Amino acid sequence: MGKAVAITRTDWTASELRGQAARCKDADQARRVLAIAMVLDGVSRQDAACLSGMDRQSLRDWVHRYNEQGMDGLLSRKSPGAPARLSKAQTAQLYQWVLDGPDPQVHKVIRWRCVDLCAEVAHRFSVTISERTMGKWLRKMRLTRLQPRPYHPKKDAEAQEAFNRLRKNLL
Repeated sequence: MGKAVAITRTDWTASELRGQAARCKDADQARRVLAIAMVLDGVSRQDAACLSGMDRQSLRDWVHRYNEQGMDGLLSRKSPGAPARLSKAQTAQLYQWVLDGPDPQVHKVIRWRCVDLCAEVAHRFSVTISERTMGKWLRKMRLTRLQPRPYHPKKDAEAQEAFNRLRKNLL
């Protein structure tokens, strides 16, 4: 069996680490701090790991991070996730397309739908995405899916006013 990893950081004593654990806002960080405090008190690594709800190897990994980074090394890290499918410039261009609306002559639609935007992104940027992803992107850009009711391009405002006056007189 290999030699146990020593806790080389001496910033805090075991009792001070317990006090820090009580002040931690992250429960997982507090659990890890308490495990390290138990090891500093002389509890075996196996027992400290079991009492903290982890295995011995995990405790060893946390000791390495504590030695290198201190208390901040015991925080849970968020994974970076998948890289963005569109660059910032492409996202800005998509945003502008939605604001400008489609050209009926070129795009053959009178308003953008998610499926239309997906096709346009695939055509211009060679990136294939689903309608659901497009909906998420629109929400992230704070664009609503609600749109004003389309109106007929040959609408006659004077005829509408005359109709409204006539209706008002009848009531």
